[in-house]
Amino acid sequence: MANPQPWWKNAVIYQIYPRSFQDSNGDGIGDLAGIIQRLGYLESLGIDAIWLSPVYRSPQDDNGYDISDYCDIDPMFGTLADMDNLIAEAKKHHIRIIMDLVLNHSSDEHRWFQEAKKSRDNPYHDYYVWRDGVEGTPPNKMRAAFGGSAWTWVPEVGQYYFHQFSIKQPDLNWDTPALRQELYKAIRFWMDKSVGGFRLDVIDQIAKDPDLGITSNGPMLHAYIRELNTNTFGGTDLVTVGEAWGANVRNAPIFSDPRGKEFSMVFQFEHIGLDQIPGKAKWDLAPLQLSALKEVLTKW
Repeated sequence: MANPQPWWKNAVIYQIYPRSFQDSNGDGIGDLAGIIQRLGYLESLGIDAIWLSPVYRSPQDDNGYDISDYCDIDPMFGTLADMDNLIAEAKKHHIRIIMDLVLNHSSDEHRWFQEAKKSRDNPYHDYYVWRDGVEGTPPNKMRAAFGGSAWTWVPEVGQYYFHQFSIKQPDLNWDTPALRQELYKAIRFWMDKSVGGFRLDVIDQIAKDPDLGITSNGPMLHAYIRELNTNTFGGTDLVTVGEAWGANVRNAPIFSDPRGKEFSMVFQFEHIGLDQIPGKAKWDLAPLQLSALKEVLTKW
């Protein structure tokens, strides 16, 4: 007898940005308890899962995509007990909770980075991407997505750390086995709480090589993703969605081929850049070529 299709193949997934969804305590900020209040309504819409934008403990420099503790909830949204309650109550309404997970970088307020910048000999130093240099002269001319240099000087260690986004989001160093194991442990923490899956933020950037200017689709990317799969959600029915800005019609299937043991699917954004001018700001637009759009949208 053929195996049944995974539940997510025909699922309706509803994204919730918790801060603006439902405020349960009158402080002007949406929270987990507020989501619980609306589960009946969400069930009536016919949804099967909630994709929950980040609710981890965070300084909120980038809307929660700067995580300072992977295994805790930010107080603005509630507590771990509230999260447990949300998962349990959602299940009663036949709804799964999908966590938004950031494995490319952490907050600079994460305990790992606070330790990493104390000394080059600190056990956590290699959890992040560092390069030697001279203050005022970054290792190269790479720019951060949020503006400015992708390198920030730390006088305590006499080195620069690499950040593809905010200065408060140092990139994690996936070349360090201990770091990878810490991340797998955090994922299993949420799996033990019966979440329904993960959306993995900018996952195609974990294998960066800043010395070569490589930010996505690095040579070790798929090896790291397969190791991630093997050590966490592989063999389960969890849905996993990789956000992969570097994916295109040629390489996107690699991420989601069931034989490859990577993800259930990816977000693929090739169509978004078809009217952008290389080297210009994203709002400086060129005429959209219909043939190019057709090629991207019809080759799946």
